[in-house]
Amino acid sequence: MSNPKHTLFWMTLFLTVVVIVGVLIHKPLITAFMANWVFNLLILCVLLVGIALTYRQVFVLFPELRWVAQFRTGHAGLSVVEEPRLLKPLARQLGEDAKKDRFTLSTLSLRTVLDGIHSRMDEQREITRYFISLLVFLGLLGTFWGLLGTINAVGQVITGLDMGQEDFGKVFAELQAGLLTPLEGMGTAFSSSLLGLGGSLILGFLDIQAGHAQNRFYDGLEEWLTGVTNLVDRVSNEQELS
Repeated sequence: MSNPKHTLFWMTLFLTVVVIVGVLIHKPLITAFMANWVFNLLILCVLLVGIALTYRQVFVLFPELRWVAQFRTGHAGLSVVEEPRLLKPLARQLGEDAKKDRFTLSTLSLRTVLDGIHSRMDEQREITRYFISLLVFLGLLGTFWGLLGTINAVGQVITGLDMGQEDFGKVFAELQAGLLTPLEGMGTAFSSSLLGLGGSLILGFLDIQAGHAQNRFYDGLEEWLTGVTNLVDRVSNEQELS
């Protein structure tokens, strides 16, 4: 089976490149972040949680691989290996045979086990996909929030102007001072969009890599189980004919 360490390497390399780029352009990023640091901090926390979940999808494959490796040795010792989570349908299907390291799955049982394992993997990926959509949603929410504040602030500035004054310099100064609040709203709108969409792109790439690791694990598992099950069925048929 494929080693998930390669996936971890590419995920970590990608995050390293993102961090390096962020350090190089840290000044505009800090300015954008401080436009509304509370809302942007929420987006950043969602991104960090999503990154942790994608790494978890890859790390959970290691105990499954150790369990399969121990099982394929044909020697007793499954009891000292960490109980699998993704492969729990397989362990339950084997029952007492797992303790003896013998394989007695039928073709129908094999299909049931593989479907159960595949559904467990899909459940894990649905969580990270939700976080990707959540980042996009938070970015759009911040955009509309900032635009709403901008519209209200512009309306207050316009209604607060006293055009009856003869000193147009004073009127212009009041207008200039009043436009600072709408500009803050625009900063909130664009900064949240930047962080939300950028975070979704980062998390999307990591989710793709984690999905590739899970697919390679599933393909290797299916190939192994199919080969062993066919071998067992063929031996059983030969014994019945004899």
